[in-house]
Amino acid sequence: MENFVVSARKYRPDRFDTVVGQEHVVQTLKNAIKNRHLAHAFLFCGPRGVGKTTSARLLAKTINCMQLSEDFEACNQCDSCTAFNANASFNIYELDAASNNSVDDIRALVDQVRYAPQGAQYKIYIIDEVHMLSAQAFNAFLKTLEEPPPYAKFILATTEKHKILPTILSRCQVFDFHRIKIDDAVKQLKKICLSENIQAEEEALHVIGKKSDGAMRDALSIFDRIVSFSGNKISYADVIANLNILDYDYYFRATNFLLSGNLSASLLLFDEILNNGFEAQHFLHGFSEHIRNLMVCKHPDTLKLLEVAPNVANKFAQQSQSCSSSWLLNALNLLNQTDFNYKLSKNQRLHVELALMKLCNLGRAIQLSTQQPMVDEKKKINVSSNPEPTHSAVSSDEKPIPPPVLVQPKIELSENPSQKSTLERLKEQVNKQKELQALQQIKDENETQVFVENKPFSLETFTEQWLAYIEKLEKTGKSRLSAFLKESPVKMLSEEKVEVELKSQLESEMMEEERMDLIPYFRKQLQNTLLDIVFVINKDRMQHMTKLSKPDQLKKMVTKNPLLGDFVQGLGLEIDY
Repeated sequence: MENFVVSARKYRPDRFDTVVGQEHVVQTLKNAIKNRHLAHAFLFCGPRGVGKTTSARLLAKTINCMQLSEDFEACNQCDSCTAFNANASFNIYELDAASNNSVDDIRALVDQVRYAPQGAQYKIYIIDEVHMLSAQAFNAFLKTLEEPPPYAKFILATTEKHKILPTILSRCQVFDFHRIKIDDAVKQLKKICLSENIQAEEEALHVIGKKSDGAMRDALSIFDRIVSFSGNKISYADVIANLNILDYDYYFRATNFLLSGNLSASLLLFDEILNNGFEAQHFLHGFSEHIRNLMVCKHPDTLKLLEVAPNVANKFAQQSQSCSSSWLLNALNLLNQTDFNYKLSKNQRLHVELALMKLCNLGRAIQLSTQQPMVDEKKKINVSSNPEPTHSAVSSDEKPIPPPVLVQPKIELSENPSQKSTLERLKEQVNKQKELQALQQIKDENETQVFVENKPFSLETFTEQWLAYIEKLEKTGKSRLSAFLKESPVKMLSEEKVEVELKSQLESEMMEEERMDLIPYFRKQLQNTLLDIVFVINKDRMQHMTKLSKPDQLKKMVTKNPLLGDFVQGLGLEIDY
């Protein structure tokens, strides 16, 4: 029985021009060979299966070739190339750092570097998975890597560049390998199908390229598996059945059902998917990508982001015409939230079904939200065209009371505002903005009342509400705030303006934070939207406080808080009353 060779080995590139998807690396290496600017150490980085080790072998083979072609490729005919192809070259060494990562292994390699090459120009060392070397092995390798003999070349390969010491990185020319694009993988698979006399649908090859996730070796492994499953004819149905992938048709049908609001059909389709052995989260991931592809099709400039076969791309383009951008964006956001909370849900099937129910009604919700501004505009037009009040008639001699005006709150201090720090000014602006938002919310709650009567109030009425507010502060745990407000004198400046005296800058800052709750409270209780409360610092009160002697101050503090007296007596102190 003839030995089978997997495609990843059988079709491994033997020339630079057959390397797939790494043109930037190939062109740089060929120019270095052409101009004889070869570094002594190279580091090839990138994901698995993208051609790092293959490129390292091609570089080693090419720079030792005795008869380079005009395009600077290996001839495959000289003694060096023949020995390399037969894995019998004495000048090219490959070391797997995953299993040879000790200091002794590196010392043995360093000892070999001292011997000159035999029948070739260079002695080349390829170290694969170099990030697996221990820190001691790296340190033992540093000196040789920095100053090797002129005939020694080192080619390191790794999938985890971040694990390599910076001292190693600084001594190498670093080449970053990219993931293989789906189109490049499909082209390579088509060449192999042509060489093997295999008939394959292009849509099926696209699925293989997408499933490989940018690794050409994985794509070839999947290809071999599909060939073993379906023979010399590879169909799209065979690929999705073998790779456990949901058919595009499920997503197209689900989208049509959701757009039309057909909830029963959507739930039955989801049940069919579950009965076919697919996980609910698998459906969420695929459907999110489907919605993303529809969003990509909405603009010609983003069509290049659609990585599907041409016939499937036409289906996406047709369906995207029936979906609005707002629907797609909201659907994608809803699916993302559903996927995020999927693991936390105890009933995961119901969790996904609930998302489908929301998607079925998403179109109606968007339609209502877009129509709401039009209704508001009509309300405004009706109000402006009919200025008469709805509840009570207004005579021709009486002037209607104007609608409430939101007065921007401000704090009048005796100090110069320019002396305030930037932080204090920013804090005032934030508090004022919060107060305006709170007042706007109250206005929105009463927006049906076109005309509001501002009732006058007296100092006695305000004082009554002031004491009630202080009592409210004590119940909510703001005893410090209520303590100094009890001693703060209150007086009327005008019919809508009240002044409250404070005795320190600290009290003023505390009241700035309290304004967002205080002003709306009094305006609501006194039924006057023009009410404004001004806080003023009275320095005389503060100076009078400082003139008291220390015993007097302590006596005053004990009078306010008898527990403090017990504390002083417990310490054995004497106080003259």
